[in-house]
Amino acid sequence: MAHVAPGKCPICGHELRVNRLSCAFCSTKLDGEFTSCKFCRLPAEQREFIEVFIKCRGSIKEVEKELGISYPTVRGRLDAVIRALGYVVNNDALAGDRQDVSAEVLDALDKGEISAAEAARRLRKSLTK
Repeated sequence: MAHVAPGKCPICGHELRVNRLSCAFCSTKLDGEFTSCKFCRLPAEQREFIEVFIKCRGSIKEVEKELGISYPTVRGRLDAVIRALGYVVNNDALAGDRQDVSAEVLDALDKGEISAAEAARRLRKSLTK
């Protein structure tokens, strides 16, 4: 059984390089210095999140259901993955996300799924993210 290779050094935290590759079928071996993919260097928790996100076809509502977490938590985890991959999180997108959260909260309030106090709490929370 193969183990998942760590992407970062457990001592200093820098990227690990792969020095040998081998084929389990024909026993071919390649020696050299190879980099791992960006996703391989992410912590296991972030790789698992990405897997769920892809499985849910990028639907944040589906990710919420699958992981049992709130919309802002999904957005926070997604932003953390984006940053970990070396990209800048777009603040304009964040403003749009706040509008989405506001619309979802107001919709839940309108349907009687949450109280006015809970709606106010969620709206305040979305503004602090």
